[in-house]
Order: sequence, then structure tokens, then C-alpha cells
Amino acid sequence: MTEIFTPFLTAFILAYALRPVCLWLERHRLPRATAAAIAMIVGLTVVFLILTLFIALLKNELPLIKAQLPDWIQNTQAWLGPKLNEFHIDVDWNTLKGNLTQKITDHINDNADQLMSSTLNTVLVSGSSVIAGFVNAVLILFVMFYLLVDWNHFFGLINQMAPARAQKTIHELAINTDGLLSQYLRGMLIVISIMSIFYSVGLSLVGVKGAVALGVFTALMIVIPYIGIAVGLTLALLSALLQFGPGSALIGVLIVFGLGQFLEGFFLTPRLVGERIGLHPVAVLFALLLFGKLFGFFGVLLALPISAVSLVLVKFAWGRYIQSPWYQQ
Repeated sequence: MTEIFTPFLTAFILAYALRPVCLWLERHRLPRATAAAIAMIVGLTVVFLILTLFIALLKNELPLIKAQLPDWIQNTQAWLGPKLNEFHIDVDWNTLKGNLTQKITDHINDNADQLMSSTLNTVLVSGSSVIAGFVNAVLILFVMFYLLVDWNHFFGLINQMAPARAQKTIHELAINTDGLLSQYLRGMLIVISIMSIFYSVGLSLVGVKGAVALGVFTALMIVIPYIGIAVGLTLALLSALLQFGPGSALIGVLIVFGLGQFLEGFFLTPRLVGERIGLHPVAVLFALLLFGKLFGFFGVLLALPISAVSLVLVKFAWGRYIQSPWYQQ
């Protein structure tokens, strides 16, 4: 059942995020269908750039792992060897170095032809998954386009289907939800922009290679609470460790991320996002796990917007409940 709803839910959220772009283009006298198509191209371009950033990070760090693995093993031997000898534990470091280097070399290959061949084999082996993914992608694009074109007509029909006595309430809920989501999206865009500059400059000062790509990627991952910043910090520490080894560079990365979290958590997010969407940290983790289980990776990305909608409904239901005669009596 979730496989059926996931494309439609994803298309709805993406259409909502791209609707301001579509409306801006319409105000500049572009036909609605043309404006919707351009807005979709903008959205796909952003997704493509994010994927390109992630691939650039992997291309930068994976060869470094292969190149520096022998030095890591040698340093580990110099530090751990005497301690193991005290317990009469003998380790064949030369064999260990040779085996690990061979395994890393087999799995990490920066040759473009072999990478393309490996990718092609993966595609052929998992053909059914690729076909299903392609069909879902086409479905998402199709639904998203018609939502952008017929947004007002679509919600007008939904409003007409509701009983007359409930239309005013539904309209108020829709306005509250739209206001909350709009505040969240606009605030997050500003926060991501500021933190992209902060992390890029900070990591550049530390001397980390690919600091701009790593900084922008880390800022984008802010949309996934807790998990996103952990991924960014792990990649930054790994990059610094590969380039400089254990030392002051790692401390510099920790300082940059510590200051970044302080800036984002205590100043930017409360003022620009309004304490995000008012969810308790435990509720945020629960939402991430729940929607991730139901809808996969897209569920993790959409957990907070969906939770924002749920929060509006819960507040409305609670208000009606405490005003009811049954509660007051």
C-alpha cells in the first residue's frame, strides 16, 4: 500500500515546494503550463546538483582511503604493536597490510570505464527495481505537473466535496497549515544558505579539500534533523583524517561544527523557522522513524512537513475537545 501512496505524496510535497516559483513565473505573464514546466526543471536541477555534490565528495575521499591505508596500518602497528607484544599476541602486519590494501583496491576504483561497467552490471542485475523506479519517477513528474497547473481547481473541488457546515473550518485549517509550512520552507532555505557559507568558509580555513562541496552538502542535510548533521560531521572528520591524519585538523573540524550547531540551533532556527514546527525532539525522532519505515528515504525527508500538518490537526482537535461540554462538565 505504501508503494502506491509514496509517489503521490512525494509529488504533492514537491509541487507545494515549487508552487511559489510557478506563481512568480505566472505573474511575469507566462502561460500556466509553461510556468509549471519551468518550475519542475528548476526543482530537478536542484536535485541534480545535490546528487552531484554527494558524488564529488565520494570521488574525493574514496581514492584518499586507498592511498593512505598503508600509512594508517603502519601507524597503527607502531602504536598498537608494543601493547600486543606485552600480551604475547603476534600479528602479521605485512600480511594484514597486503590483504587490506588488495581489498580496498578491488572495491575502490577511480577508473571511469570500470565504474561505468560496474554500474551497468548493477542495472542489468536489478532490472525490475530500475523499471519500478523509472515508472515511479515518471508518475511523480506527471502528477506534480498537473498539480502545479490545476492547484486551485483541485483544492476547489475538495472544498466543494466537504459539507457546507465544515467548509469554513476546513478553510481555516488549510490556511494555518499553509502558513506553518510556508514559514518552515522559507526559514529553512535561509538557514541552509547561511550555513552553506559558514561551513564552506570554516572548512576552507581548516584546509579540508572539497570544503565548498562538503559545506553545502552539510547545510542541505539540515533538513534531516540529527541524522543530517551527523552525516556531515562524519564526512568532514573522515576527510580531515585522510588528509592530515590525527591532529589539529580534526579539532578544527569539531570546532567548526560545534560553532555551526550553536549558530544554527540557538540563533538562526529559532528566529527564522520559529522553533521549527514546535515538535519535541522525541516526537521528531519518532516521526523520522515512522515515516522512514512507511515511505523510505522520501519519508525521512517529508517527515517534518507531514508532522507540521499533523500538528495543526492535533491542535485543532485539542481545542475543540477542551471547549466541548463533555470535557467542561
